[in-house]
Amino acid sequence: MGDGRWRTAGRWRTAGSALARVIVVWAVSTLTMLALAGLLPDFQLQSPDGDSITRTALTAVWGAGAFGLLGALVWPAIVRALLLVPALVLGLLVFFLNGSLLLVALWLIPDGRGAADPETAVVVAAVMSAVASATSTAFAVRDDEAYRRRLYRLADRKRPRRVTGDGAEPVHGTVFLQLDGVGHQVLRDAVADGLMPTVADWLGTTHRLTPWRTDWSSQTGASQLGILHGSNEDVPAFRWYEKDTGRLMVSNRPASAVELQRRAIERTGDGGLLTLDGASRGNLFSGGADQLALVLSMAARRGRRNRSRAGYFAYFSDPANAVRTAGSFLAEAAREMVQSTRSRLRGDAPRVSRGGAYPFIRAFATVVERDVVVAAVIGDMLAGRTAVYADLVGYDEVAHHSGPHGRDTDQVLARLDRSIALIAKVAEHAPRPYRIVLLSDHGQSPGETFESAYGLTLKDLVRAGCGLPVPRRVRRTRSGSEARDAARDALRSALHRPVDAYDEWATEGAEAGSPAARPSEPVVLASGNLGLISFPDVPHRATREEIDRRHPALLGTLANHPGVGFLLVASAEHGSVVLGRDGAEVPVAELAEDGPLGPLAVFGPGAADAVRRTDGFPHVADIMVNSMYDPATGTVHAFEEQIGSHGGLGGEQSYPFLLAPVDLSAPVADGAELVGAERVHRVLRRWLRECAGPQVPLEISPPTGDVEALLPVDDPVVPDKNG
Repeated sequence: MGDGRWRTAGRWRTAGSALARVIVVWAVSTLTMLALAGLLPDFQLQSPDGDSITRTALTAVWGAGAFGLLGALVWPAIVRALLLVPALVLGLLVFFLNGSLLLVALWLIPDGRGAADPETAVVVAAVMSAVASATSTAFAVRDDEAYRRRLYRLADRKRPRRVTGDGAEPVHGTVFLQLDGVGHQVLRDAVADGLMPTVADWLGTTHRLTPWRTDWSSQTGASQLGILHGSNEDVPAFRWYEKDTGRLMVSNRPASAVELQRRAIERTGDGGLLTLDGASRGNLFSGGADQLALVLSMAARRGRRNRSRAGYFAYFSDPANAVRTAGSFLAEAAREMVQSTRSRLRGDAPRVSRGGAYPFIRAFATVVERDVVVAAVIGDMLAGRTAVYADLVGYDEVAHHSGPHGRDTDQVLARLDRSIALIAKVAEHAPRPYRIVLLSDHGQSPGETFESAYGLTLKDLVRAGCGLPVPRRVRRTRSGSEARDAARDALRSALHRPVDAYDEWATEGAEAGSPAARPSEPVVLASGNLGLISFPDVPHRATREEIDRRHPALLGTLANHPGVGFLLVASAEHGSVVLGRDGAEVPVAELAEDGPLGPLAVFGPGAADAVRRTDGFPHVADIMVNSMYDPATGTVHAFEEQIGSHGGLGGEQSYPFLLAPVDLSAPVADGAELVGAERVHRVLRRWLRECAGPQVPLEISPPTGDVEALLPVDDPVVPDKNG
């Protein structure tokens, strides 16, 4: 009986506290509206004949109440209706929508005493939302339960769960925060320069920093698939061509992502790292989690279980969040425009184009995606979920265009540290203790683009080496001219035909059925400083001998180019071979860390194993091309428009990091090296076991027909426009 009275009294106290907060927020909003009416000539709270102070105040009370009520009731419905609108567009609509709600609130004031121009309404709505949010937050800081309740809405839960083990002590949860593209050395430099004080404090006290080495394909698709699903087998690059299906696979396309996830689940017989009571936020893949937000492999699916945009709704359903993030979005876009202009005026080199839509793409990655993901992680912790994996992509996006080192990326790293600090602070309010693990999926290597350095793209060089027509600008470059001359000489030697026959063949094609008949053009793809060349009319992996018969000058043209480090190509005689400059050639079977490395020697330890592994993939390209690498400067040449790149071998791109609490077991034994995303997956699995987290035995493999059931949704995949 006494317990019942206490519970009733507690509910009355909670209700009274909530009512008091509503009244205070309403009063502050009213005062804000009165102040704005006095400052802005186009914002009126009086009739044309004027009103008493009391009447004006009552008008403001009515208007503030109507605006607050509309924000609470109508705004979530508006955001839900706009979930199909692209996120960039939604961010730009926030101010307009909030201003529209204010105009409706003013229209509801009796006797038509409220009026504002549309432009003024946008300003007034933004200021009032910000003030109301600040007031609510001030109350929440003083009231832990209010703070939790506000963020539970992001987790779509009514109350937390206290998870305990066999004893009274609560079981630890684990939060994995992926700082996309932040290499081991970049993190160390940021700590040394004071850019990341939170990480610096952890390094000195509670956490252990360990570098790890990626596979040859040093990019998010391969690394995150291996980390979350335990297998990145047959992912040779960020994008590649599959001859057996005719599909162009691109890691950040929804249909490709869901297919890669399906293959990994089928290969391992396991749903992923987050299978039980897990949450996946902002990732390419789900990891088997049930709670999903901004997960790319979800976006390819249709149906009621597709929650790929749920994170946007949960976050933007609060108009204060929407206004704050939209304002930061516009500020970040403006910051990029200023930084780009300064870089151009200073004559910085290397440099790539940063115009067009890029300022808004950068703002989305560094502001919108960050805010939504951080809010989702906070909600997950306050809901007591066992394992959370989230990806923060801001640094990677900026480093591609500004370079991995410099003022632009320093600012992003500092903001990432503040996000980490916020998550760590909120963890103190969670219903269970949390261990926070920071990691990255790859680093980035600096360097001038291949096209900027040599005046032609990899595709141009391949076409010239094949004797195919190339643009006039390419023919005027030294590389293009040398490639065409080499192709001319090789064709003349092979066919015993005069030089002018080459020009006719290269521009118009030879007669059908002749030895020089032009085959279909090769598919040339770029993934950072890794290039892939495939011949689609050859149903199998083309051998060196077949390529030489078709294009006698191609392999020599590529291998001897100063911007190319090495080639990997199959050989009917030697299995597979690595080719380098000046005729260097080493069979893959003979590659060894303590033996002959040939062109791979400059790429450091592990290069031979990485190449050998990729050589065994079913969908390895006919010719794999890795750019040059200068160990003195750490530079590579990206085959894309990126001055900070990753995707192949060479430099910092291959060395991400793992920063974990010291009370977890060491990732590897002293003196050993952590190599490959699949091994990182096994380390994270072990840590979840140590935290008494969810596990699905790897040795239990589902039947092939049941693999789809382990995916987050069961509706058909919507294919990309390119297959």
